[in-house]
Amino acid sequence: MSKTIDYYFTCISPFAYLGHGKLMEIAKAHDKTVHFKPFDIFGVWKESGAQPPAERAPVRQRYRMIEIQRVAVMRDVCMNPSPKHFPTNPAPADLCITALVHAGLDPAGFSHAVGRACWEQNLDVASHETLISLLEECGHDSKMIMELADSEEITELRNANTQAAISSDAIGAPAYVYDGEVFWGQDRLEYLEHMIASGRKAFSHDV
Repeated sequence: MSKTIDYYFTCISPFAYLGHGKLMEIAKAHDKTVHFKPFDIFGVWKESGAQPPAERAPVRQRYRMIEIQRVAVMRDVCMNPSPKHFPTNPAPADLCITALVHAGLDPAGFSHAVGRACWEQNLDVASHETLISLLEECGHDSKMIMELADSEEITELRNANTQAAISSDAIGAPAYVYDGEVFWGQDRLEYLEHMIASGRKAFSHDV
């Protein structure tokens, strides 16, 4: 079985934030490495036929709000379901995470800090000032990471993540790919853990 979990997400996804702790718990318990792969959520939605929240039918928007609060309680995560700066441009923060990965640094703490900044602290994670502060709080060289995040190389890596997510049949964010199977949504983390623990792939793969 694979030793890695490919984690496709965008930093402003509420469900990516809600699932972060559980994902890291699963990885630690089963000795798996998480490969953080921020992507362009709009590019993935275009392929999967999904819509941005504001363009969904009112009943789907209402249910989304209920689900965010329901999962926050279940995962024991402090969260504001209607933060001041949402929606906002996720690209600057996603590129910082991509830059951390490219530099061989652990992006887990910063990724969580970005989610917390948006969904708990009412900060604009598209702001360079916010990102610099978060990088420094997480012990990173903010100047180096911000400069790297602004490079064409990092943009191309994020684009490659987007295409890899599409090729893996990711429908939206978050999506977790393990041993060739995709699990879409933080509510599928327990499914992912069952597959890791049991070593059994989906029945459709055995037909």
